[in-house]
Amino acid sequence: SHIYKKNHDMTKTWKGKMDQLLRVDDHDFTMRPAFGGPAIPVGVDVQVESLDSISEVDMDFTMTLYLRHYWKDERLSFPSTTNKSMTFDGRLVKKIWVPDVFFVHSKRSFIHDTTTDNIMLRVFPDGHVLYSMRITVTAMCNMDFSRFPLDSQTCSLELESYAYTDEDLMLYWKNGNESLKTDEKISLSQFLIQKFHTTSRLAFYSSTGWYNRLYINFTLRRHIFFFLLQTYFPATLMVMLSWVSFWIDRRAVPARVSLGITTVLTMSTIITGVNASMPRVSYIKAVDIYLWVSFVFVFLSVLEYAAVNYLTTVQERKERKLRERFPCTCGIPHSKTMMLDGNYSESDANSLAGYTRNQMVLEEEKQEKVVVHLAVSNESNSSRKRGLKGHVGLRIIQNTHAIDKYSRLIFPGTYIFFNLIYWSVFS
Repeated sequence: SHIYKKNHDMTKTWKGKMDQLLRVDDHDFTMRPAFGGPAIPVGVDVQVESLDSISEVDMDFTMTLYLRHYWKDERLSFPSTTNKSMTFDGRLVKKIWVPDVFFVHSKRSFIHDTTTDNIMLRVFPDGHVLYSMRITVTAMCNMDFSRFPLDSQTCSLELESYAYTDEDLMLYWKNGNESLKTDEKISLSQFLIQKFHTTSRLAFYSSTGWYNRLYINFTLRRHIFFFLLQTYFPATLMVMLSWVSFWIDRRAVPARVSLGITTVLTMSTIITGVNASMPRVSYIKAVDIYLWVSFVFVFLSVLEYAAVNYLTTVQERKERKLRERFPCTCGIPHSKTMMLDGNYSESDANSLAGYTRNQMVLEEEKQEKVVVHLAVSNESNSSRKRGLKGHVGLRIIQNTHAIDKYSRLIFPGTYIFFNLIYWSVFS
């Protein structure tokens, strides 16, 4: 048969045994260990449980971590034959001295208290103490958005003693870089966590002196795919949509104007949506450069049609004055003149009967108005219609302004060149 050795249950001893064993009432724990002597070393290590959120608007981050302190207080030493430690909860913490570590630049922080205070105190026979807490802290992070959303951010969580200077308390990382542990499941929706590392330095306050400060540094790189789908692709498509107007007939005023206004308003909506989720910084971000250059391209396409329409109006005005000055086609005997602007009827074509084919003259002026002198013999109506359709097709081709022809090449070429420079600089 197996024989099990039953451990001695110390809770059955007389009341106050633990307090007497640790001699809590025999010492003044309002003073640090070795008060008046050299600085007491306090080692720190941290295990990051989760990185909950990163806020660009508030410029802060929220982190949940296990914060552990290590120091030696000979006042808590006790005799032990097994050299085993004793573990207590947060109730004993209120009776002894513990380091007054706080988070610099913290906005909000709390110790978890479900189902009870998440505090653990472990005391060893020689007086060494392990003090552990589970804390959630929201701290400030100074972010630089000049390359947003192609940016990387480095944030720091800073720990420091509030009351004790470096002459009384020396904070240090217990195991160097190994003092910082992270959960492998830590992930963020917008960021890729590149690395965690620790540093330490002295902080000076003009009124109180020098303090040891510990830093938990972590570097985050933003995922770009979300912004490609939500910002860059729609902006690029709006710019390309504005180029469609270059292939629309310059006399289709409602079509070209409505297309230009629609793309301008859509670009304004995209810019407003991006800026609504960002802090109001006083410098230009990378996404601002792309969106505003795209907005300029869309706006220039509207101005391009305004220029085309204005020049067309000027040309028509000059042509009317020229027709009023020279109302007849002199030097062409026995011929009649007909202006074709792309609209004709069968009755117009039949009215041209009686002309001979050798009297057909096509004259194009600089204002791109087509004056057609048609001579049609006694052919069938179908042959006359085929001849007129050929002249209508020529009229539509010649109805494109030279500015539209150049814009079809200049606008896409310039925008592609801008994209090459932008992505090579910021990516």
